[in-house]
Amino acid sequence: MSAIGKSHPPVHRHVELKPTAAWHPRHNRWLVAVCITIATFMEVLDTSIANVALPHIAGGLGSTLDESTWILTSYLVANAIILPISAWLSTMFGRKRFYMTCVALFTLSSMACGMASSLAALLVFRALQGAGGGGLGPSEQGILADTFEPSERGMAFAIYGMAVILAPAIGPALGGWITDHYNWRWLFFINVPAGILSLALTYRMIEDPPYLKRARKAAWRRGNRIDLTGLLLVATFLGPLQVMLDRGEEANWFSSRMIVTLALVWTFSLAALIFREWNIRRPIVNLRLFKNRTFAIATLLMFVLGFVLYASIVILPQYVQVLLGWSAERAGMVLSPGGFMLMILMPVAGALVARFDSRWLIAIGFSACAFALYHMTIIDPQIDYYHAMMLRVYMAVGVAFLFVPINTMAYTGIAPEHNDDVSAMVNLARNVGGSVGIALSWALITERSQFHQHNLVMHATNYDGQLRDLSTTMTALLHHGGLNPQSALVQSYARLYQGLQAQSSTLAYIDAFYLMAVLSAAMVPLVFLMKKNDPGRGMVLG
Repeated sequence: MSAIGKSHPPVHRHVELKPTAAWHPRHNRWLVAVCITIATFMEVLDTSIANVALPHIAGGLGSTLDESTWILTSYLVANAIILPISAWLSTMFGRKRFYMTCVALFTLSSMACGMASSLAALLVFRALQGAGGGGLGPSEQGILADTFEPSERGMAFAIYGMAVILAPAIGPALGGWITDHYNWRWLFFINVPAGILSLALTYRMIEDPPYLKRARKAAWRRGNRIDLTGLLLVATFLGPLQVMLDRGEEANWFSSRMIVTLALVWTFSLAALIFREWNIRRPIVNLRLFKNRTFAIATLLMFVLGFVLYASIVILPQYVQVLLGWSAERAGMVLSPGGFMLMILMPVAGALVARFDSRWLIAIGFSACAFALYHMTIIDPQIDYYHAMMLRVYMAVGVAFLFVPINTMAYTGIAPEHNDDVSAMVNLARNVGGSVGIALSWALITERSQFHQHNLVMHATNYDGQLRDLSTTMTALLHHGGLNPQSALVQSYARLYQGLQAQSSTLAYIDAFYLMAVLSAAMVPLVFLMKKNDPGRGMVLG
């Protein structure tokens, strides 16, 4: 374990390892991009595909619905812990070997999840699945950054981004269809053939560049000392944070002793992690990258993108499912056309990155997202499928011009030997942003629903002429429908109250969309604090 002290100035573990010449993979680079996209799609899909199947899984394993939510939490916690240390693991064991290990672990644990006979076993296998999946994204982006020239990275990240963005969009719909027509176990079994194919293609096509091989040899010559303290701090920071975000709303947030304890643990761990990793010679998490202003801002932008993307993916289908009574499959289908729009526009964004300043593309993307999210405030209990679906399509236009340029800017001005560190940080920012966005949106919707309901009730009195006329009309209709006058009056008031609840909930969802719109708009001026880059070479110009 590395010591902290003035005798060891902060020097990153790779600083002495510079690539000596341009390196090109032996296989077609576009086939390499397609190869790694297979595992990417399955891993991201698994973060959302099981959401709609929780009642079926709980019933099949004899557990409660509340207990079954740990199926999602266990995956996210393990996934979050592995993400920031994946760069270090790639250095120590070789990127290709580490990547294939992650794919194999993800595939085997997926099969084990489908065969689980109890909730406890399923939680263990889901944690292993999350650990395997956590190492995939950073390794894949590092492979792309090394495989493609800076002028081609935009299109490469577009191919990768289609999997990252499309998978959570179709996950709920696909999960609902599989659960309704087959069995919840097939949610996990479908990963097995994809995992086997990914392993075969990776073994054949992926290779480590020379500088990574030199880095691995140098690391083992130094004795392969593991920063166990740093590893422990990563786990005690991200684990409690993810559990708190995932369970906070159910536990009523800081009125719960468990949530308060988790908040204290992750806050202390974060402070200790920053202090330690900044001051040791060979940190397990390379925080010194944040000294690069462009990288630091790109990481924040990716956090906000994860926030608005995953929050909107969750709350829009939930609105039409919970308040409008749509089926899980139809609610999931609200997102699918937006996913296909992303498939069309992602390559366009990738081509534009090679021609124009990425900062302008990011500014346009966040502006489009802000307008789309503001437009989502038109939702009401009478909205039909077409208009709900188009709300998501409008936002997809903005998102398409964010993922690729932000990823491209994150690597701008960073030495190639730090590509894995960049990938790990950017993926972690997106995932944590998504968790924070979902948790904060649900908390806002819950609190604002009560606020709006209180305000509406204050005005719903017998002195309100419109309410009195509506109640009279509804009572008369129910009476003509066969109810006696007293029952008709009671039913009319019950239906009016249901309408009031629907209106207050709708206003709360509108507040959540307003928040995301404002947050997206706030990113636009921040974009121009990044240094200008040469679109064709991926270099900083000023």
